[in-house]
Amino acid sequence: SDLQKQEERGELLQPLVFILLVLCSVLLYFTVSLMDPGFVKSEEEADKSEEQSMVIPQVPSNIKMRRCGYCMVKQPMRAKHCQLCQHCVRRYDHHCPWIENCVGEKNHPLFIVYLTVQLVVLLWGGHVAWSGLYFEQSWDWLQHNIFLLTSFLLIVIFTTVVLLLLISHLYLISCNTTTWEFMSHHRISYLRHSELENPFDQGVILNLWRFFC
Repeated sequence: SDLQKQEERGELLQPLVFILLVLCSVLLYFTVSLMDPGFVKSEEEADKSEEQSMVIPQVPSNIKMRRCGYCMVKQPMRAKHCQLCQHCVRRYDHHCPWIENCVGEKNHPLFIVYLTVQLVVLLWGGHVAWSGLYFEQSWDWLQHNIFLLTSFLLIVIFTTVVLLLLISHLYLISCNTTTWEFMSHHRISYLRHSELENPFDQGVILNLWRFFC
């Protein structure tokens, strides 16, 4: 049959891989959306000074853990209260409306994986849409290709957004900082009173290793 011939020629492999990538992207989306981003719980108020001193020895010792005015829990360093989630989040990066969840200590690496898979799917989909376009200067051509053309333009827009988001996150990760710390450096006590501009930076390789591994 034609299906068997296509399978023998390897023509079914690419669509199968594309479908698996789409399913993987959807699975990662729900995983990142529904998982705990690193909420600070009341029973976790124990002092983390030993762990912090190993990671950020340059931070001044007079900077103490403060109690959140909303959760009434002691905030570990780099934690922030999210008004939308109504929780303090460890190593808070940002609240993402795309996934309707915070991006924090526990789900940030998976969020990067999700963006990467999503970018691959969009680039592949854009390539498929572009390969199906043949351009002619006529009204009939536009009528027959308006859906494909609109899909391609939307894919280009989403690809640009995801690419810029991924690049910005990888840059911040390589510097061992978060979006919140980068945007609000002047308002964060442990950064404002530090002698170094970024006391968490331990070099690109070690920053990436600590984040992903």
